[in-house]
Amino acid sequence: MTAAMNRSALPIVVIAGRPNVGKSTLFNALTRTRDALVADQPGVTRDRIYGRAVIGDSEVVLVDTGGLDPDPDTLVRGVGRQTQFALEEADVIAFVVDGRGAVTSEDFEITSRIRQLDKPVVLVVNKTDGIDADTATSEFAALGLSEPVPIAAAHRRGLDRLATMISAELPEQPEELETRETRDTIRLALIGRPNVGKSTLLNRLTGDERAVTADMPGTTRDPIAAEIDRAGRHYQLVDTAGIRRKRHKHEAVESLSTLKAMQAMQQADVVCLLLDAGEGITDQDARLAGHAADAGRALIIVFNKWDGIDERQRKTCLQDAGEKLKFVAWAPVVILSALHGSGLAELFDAIETVYDAACLSLSSGRLSRVLNKATEAHSPPVVNRFAAKLRYAHPGGNFPTRIVIHGNRTEHVPPAYQRFLINRFRAEFDLVGVPIQLIFRDSENPYAGRRNKLTPRQVKRRQRIRKR
Repeated sequence: MTAAMNRSALPIVVIAGRPNVGKSTLFNALTRTRDALVADQPGVTRDRIYGRAVIGDSEVVLVDTGGLDPDPDTLVRGVGRQTQFALEEADVIAFVVDGRGAVTSEDFEITSRIRQLDKPVVLVVNKTDGIDADTATSEFAALGLSEPVPIAAAHRRGLDRLATMISAELPEQPEELETRETRDTIRLALIGRPNVGKSTLLNRLTGDERAVTADMPGTTRDPIAAEIDRAGRHYQLVDTAGIRRKRHKHEAVESLSTLKAMQAMQQADVVCLLLDAGEGITDQDARLAGHAADAGRALIIVFNKWDGIDERQRKTCLQDAGEKLKFVAWAPVVILSALHGSGLAELFDAIETVYDAACLSLSSGRLSRVLNKATEAHSPPVVNRFAAKLRYAHPGGNFPTRIVIHGNRTEHVPPAYQRFLINRFRAEFDLVGVPIQLIFRDSENPYAGRRNKLTPRQVKRRQRIRKR
């Protein structure tokens, strides 16, 4: 298993600076996305956020980083390490400062650290909207870096000049970059409550300190993307923020993190729902499993921190999974320890199994035969004096796996009988870990809306009756 984070040999531009100077706003402006969380408070970004951008005539990998802060707090030190990792792999560094403030000691300290790397640096003076740009930039000339570039990232002002300055520092690119076939790529989302070990698992899978980890909930805020190759397959991993139970009052950043986590799940092929084996299965865990099933994603239940519980707790966990998560009983269960790396082989086996099942092409003939055998073994029940007549089936797509069933009076198929049919299809096609949706279509009545044409004899008879 190797980390595939070379970004296809594209040059890497890293955005660095103190907290709350607008690095994430600049990242979103250059990538034309909203991938990085933006809020009017310092320290929102904690991990390295990667995106692609076209700067000048060149495509680059853009990296948003947390602020470089001398605060000795453990979490902040982790953020600083993430920034340092990004700076070491950078081809060009965009050093962002706040044009509405004065030069600070932190700015000089960051400048000193950047100089030690001996890499091209573009000094970016942000937040210059509504003020004199020359005055704002002149003070930062004391840092002794490149000519300051005034911008207003929130309003996309000055970005063309910034692109010109960055383009001049980019290394020459090869004429042909390596491309990757997307059909062998599995998009994997790690979801779960806060502090269940998602970031630890991401770091273990990539073999790199790709995400900040701390023994406190809510450490991860932005979705963190990473790529790895294993056994001839390419994986795109996304570590998401922990999703708490909804409350009346939410911190704004946490609400945005939850929204992005749900979006990452919607865009994934396979969802790994991480549970803390020491805490057991909570109502929030069950809700997240329901969200994954409703989204039509292939699902794997992952018990993390398995090494930290005794045999009695392990048995209780597995029993609870059968009871509290019985509505997703089709999802395989994997036990592992992200901290120590045990159970990873079983996790990858489960990922490949459910992904292959989710991509399976179903034939209309075989689906219809399974449907006919099921109705012969157990015919649809009578509902409101009517029983549905199910005739044939055909595939309706993947992610989720849809099966379209044609017949008459299909509105009378009760939920219990739909579950019976789903179980028959699942068993026949071995659709483990895959949610199945049934779509019913009534056959059209060729005589619907038509009136019978009367014969001449019937017309005369009706006329005689009216005369009476």
